[in-house]
Amino acid sequence: MIILDGSMGNELLKRAGKTSSGLWSAQFLIDSPELVKEVHQAYVDVGAQVITTNTYSTIPSYLKKEKKTHLMKDLIRKAGIIARGVAEENHQKILVAGSLPPLDESYRPDLVPDEKEALPIYEELIEELNPFVDIFLCETVSSILETSNILKAVRDKADKYKEIWLSWTLLEDKSGRLRSKETVEEAFQLAETFNPDAYLFNCTDPIAITEGIKKLSKLTDKPIGCYPNIFGVPLDWTLDNNIEVNPRNLSIKQFIEYKKLWEDLGASIIGGCCGLGPDYIKAIAE
Repeated sequence: MIILDGSMGNELLKRAGKTSSGLWSAQFLIDSPELVKEVHQAYVDVGAQVITTNTYSTIPSYLKKEKKTHLMKDLIRKAGIIARGVAEENHQKILVAGSLPPLDESYRPDLVPDEKEALPIYEELIEELNPFVDIFLCETVSSILETSNILKAVRDKADKYKEIWLSWTLLEDKSGRLRSKETVEEAFQLAETFNPDAYLFNCTDPIAITEGIKKLSKLTDKPIGCYPNIFGVPLDWTLDNNIEVNPRNLSIKQFIEYKKLWEDLGASIIGGCCGLGPDYIKAIAE
């Protein structure tokens, strides 16, 4: 079993006593890089074997809100340096996953840019992260188009010895479909042409993830896994609007039970996404 880390953005906000801003987690790379390091170390301390770079919002759609697009390369590289530094400072082997996020809002397949617009952005992320990461984590992928865009970029720009993990986000039901309403089977068929090393689900309700894991276990012998969130979001939610997002009922005890269930279904990579902090990761690591 490989234990991933948990939430970065929510954990930064919690520790800083702040609310979300336009730059979200990228703001801390500017104002409080030592806090980013602290969060990485907190996950290592509780048993995470993989830490994920703070690059979820180091992309134009976030940076332009504060007129900071000129800082994109510097912020990506800083995130990579911080994560790699934490990994190297620990005695046990810690892997660094480079986060490759959606290029607009999460959970919004209708906002996924076309290939011509998407590839240069992903390629810049990948090129800046290459020296620091062991894995490229293509995460919160909501559609087949987004799957194609991100895997094309990784195939062309990632160092050949890096692992590629692909993580989809699912509808909040038991249908086992992507947010685009396309099936996991359809998305998998496309993804396999790029031969990623592992398949996961993230930023999704644990019930939906369970259905997804059942499907994946029938499709591949490659490592599979998941990292759920604790927030249920409506379809028209964005990071900046005033729609209230409430945490779902997911106690640490329930998370442990889900971890056991997912492991029984064949999952070998498990961690947490938005809202699941070090206490959750400690529980499953133990």
